[in-house]
Amino acid sequence: MQKMTSAYANKLLKSLEEDKAFWVNKENASSTYVAAVNEEPVVPEYNYAEVAATIAALDDKICIIKHALNFTNASASVMVGDTEMSIDTILIKMAQMNKRKAVLDKMRKQLPKAREEQNSYMSRNSVPEYRYINYDLDLIKQEYERVSKTIMEMQMALDMYNQTVQFEVDI
Repeated sequence: MQKMTSAYANKLLKSLEEDKAFWVNKENASSTYVAAVNEEPVVPEYNYAEVAATIAALDDKICIIKHALNFTNASASVMVGDTEMSIDTILIKMAQMNKRKAVLDKMRKQLPKAREEQNSYMSRNSVPEYRYINYDLDLIKQEYERVSKTIMEMQMALDMYNQTVQFEVDI
């Protein structure tokens, strides 16, 4: 049993994925070779059993660590403001709120009145057209700030959790 933080688990997962990519690339490069009929072939060093066992062992470790991380994220809770939330709920909610924040950011940058561009050279309508916003700009700005603050609170709670809370992994 090994104790680790989420931050360490993610770094370890990245390292294991890089190791796996090395072995998969080695297999792709070494499992076949090209030789001319009238020349002595240069056969790359390749042992299927060794490569397959190494990749399988890396996959097993990756699976164990991801399961432990997912289990911990689903069962551990932290306070975000005055609300207790599980780590996985925070991750889901942050993704949703970041999408909403992008929409609000675009809305808050709109001018109350903007001239529409004419899309063709032969426009029948020579009268200028304007696009108007159909919402309270101040309300959008307030909502953007609220969403940004909530995301920041969630991120700070996650950062604290990822750096300090340990869980056990049997690798």
